Amino acid sequence: MFQQFAKLSTPPYYAVIFSSLRTPEDRGYGAMADRMLELATQQPGYLGAESARDPAGFGITVSYWLSMESISDWKANAEHKIAQESGRRDWYAHYELRIARVERAYSK
Repeated sequence: MFQQFAKLSTPPYYAVIFSSLRTPEDRGYGAMADRMLELATQQPGYLGAESARDPAGFGITVSYWLSMESISDWKANAEHKIAQESGRRDWYAHYELRIARVERAYSK
């Protein structure tokens, strides 16, 4: 389960921003999302994640990574590849993914 705010180290690090519009049917999405979070936490370079979804199905998940290499390794993970294909086929009407380098961060 996601915490409200990821506990992150001092920048720089990378943010993978995944914006999506879900299809109405679950088709195993909840279980797969839980598994992907569990698996991501085991990946070298994973720093944390934050996620929100509105009742209409629009959501944003931001995962934080130490390096571009750790992001590439996560994208290439065999189990994650299965989830990606299921997402394209079954779970997302539309999605966009962006990667940004976090240079500065602060909080209250």
